[in-house]
Amino acid sequence: MTRPRSFLALGECMVEIAPAGDGLFRRGFAGDTFNTAWYARRLLGPDWSVAYGSCIGDDAISAEMSDFMAEQGVETRTLRRIPDHTVGLYMISVENGERSFSYWRGQSAARCLAEDEGWLKQMLAGHDVIHFSGITLAILPPDGRQVLCLALAQARAAGATVTFDTNLRPRLWESPQAMREGLQLGASVADVVLPSFDEETGLFGDATPDDTIARYRAAGAGLVAVKDGAGPLTLWSDTDGMVRHSPAPVKHIIDTTAAGDSFAAGLLTALATGETTQTAADRAMRLAGQVIQAPGALVPGIFETGEFR
Repeated sequence: MTRPRSFLALGECMVEIAPAGDGLFRRGFAGDTFNTAWYARRLLGPDWSVAYGSCIGDDAISAEMSDFMAEQGVETRTLRRIPDHTVGLYMISVENGERSFSYWRGQSAARCLAEDEGWLKQMLAGHDVIHFSGITLAILPPDGRQVLCLALAQARAAGATVTFDTNLRPRLWESPQAMREGLQLGASVADVVLPSFDEETGLFGDATPDDTIARYRAAGAGLVAVKDGAGPLTLWSDTDGMVRHSPAPVKHIIDTTAAGDSFAAGLLTALATGETTQTAADRAMRLAGQVIQAPGALVPGIFETGEFR
């Protein structure tokens, strides 16, 4: 029997506390690479498994998070449970339509992702696509980033396609220089890099998306997709060269949470199943465009009707 192909996302899933009206809050679970895994599970067929690689605690909320992942079809065999730890938490605040976030992640077990090298290498083995992000790196200590990227390089050499969403969170890094070095390190072990132009301009001073692509090409990527909000997507691949794609305009933007995460899922799952870069870019932009027209990171209604059913 042929084994299912496997998509693995790495990082930190957190408890989300979101306003529910009248001073009440709703609890959920979300996080950048977990969001990508959640969308990937809905885009990939039964011949694919989707798993989430991280560390969680041994407390009740960690168990609930693991149960939630399993209920959503995301495999949890790649989770490591660490005694006396828990999971991170963030709370969303909304003022005049603008969202802001407060984080509590000091005791987050996900920060231990690279501490057990033997477990890490075993967890990474046997997957067809492995996805991680700038946040995955930022929550680790500097030596942990090196350990993780070495393990990813070994998985890549063994045949996995490694994909990297740069996804900047400056407050998680020790300094801008550490952030630049971290992104370069992550890109150096990746086949696919997904940067956002505004973030790259702020950190590296890029004048155009072509500058961003040139840097990640030099790092060894075979495909770079530079997102630019409502502006054109600039995509370079070693097979098709440079192409610019214009997303359809979105009239009513409700919540941009998980726009990039869902974009990554749309692009990566299409590429993994043999679609062209044009088809992959179109799917990614359409999916992200629908996600931002609904509140929250995870929008199941998209898959109940229409093209993503």
